Amino acid sequence: MHPLYYTIKRFLSDVYTDSECKALAKWILTDVFCFSVSSLYGGKDTDFSESDQLRLADILQRLKKHEPLQYIIGETRFCGLPFKVTPDVLIPRPETEELVYWIVENHSQDGLHVLDIGTGSGCIAIALSRLLAAPTVMGWDVSDQALRVAEGNALLNASEITFCKIDVLKEPYPEIKVDILVSNPPYVTERERVEMEPNVLDWEPPVALFVPDKDPLRFYRRIADIGRTLLQPGGTLYFEINRMYGRDIVKMLEEKGYRQIEMKKDLSQNDRMIKAVWHERIYD
Repeated sequence: MHPLYYTIKRFLSDVYTDSECKALAKWILTDVFCFSVSSLYGGKDTDFSESDQLRLADILQRLKKHEPLQYIIGETRFCGLPFKVTPDVLIPRPETEELVYWIVENHSQDGLHVLDIGTGSGCIAIALSRLLAAPTVMGWDVSDQALRVAEGNALLNASEITFCKIDVLKEPYPEIKVDILVSNPPYVTERERVEMEPNVLDWEPPVALFVPDKDPLRFYRRIADIGRTLLQPGGTLYFEINRMYGRDIVKMLEEKGYRQIEMKKDLSQNDRMIKAVWHERIYD
């Protein structure tokens, strides 16, 4: 391995686990400093400019403070696409990729209308715009800063998406009709704070993470009501969920008239996503 790989590992070893140090070292050298596989694994020393040395030192100091590498370098990948990220938006997660791929697997039709509520970085909306067949996609968020990030990511990925600032808990919303309504809303309860890693708790936007302990289904309930108005007959609602409340969300959706409700586990075998059909499509 390249000598810098071991340097990075040693520097971070008092803060991160050995597996985390290995992953970060590889990520930094290949993605940030563009080391080839042969340069990384060959162990041969290579030129590393003074500016590169200063940048590496800055990255390592910030990692020691638990700042996520995605925020430090300002970018990440999601569903194979590049995304800019800032502390104004959540870092896209692999579990959310699974939700996107589930949607794509279930919908092969052309020209579907899609709404992403709580779009954040725009990762779900943009990935669906690229992976579905000629969809019309809209993303809503309450945060001006998040919407600016999402708009930039849409340009980066050549995706034509309509973004709107809407607080779904308070404000009226456009009377549109959609075939797919998807949301990864805030779902971490306040009592779960103690279980969270510092790189999430100290850096990612609380407004996109937390809900009150006394009302953990706040956003799910409201978005399900919005779906009753906006979804076409046979339209599908998709949620990413808190694994502790899957059964409660299923019951709530049943009570609101949704059918064909399915809960799906993520790769870690946690209940992580739900789909529900508003009502049967009416055929001629």
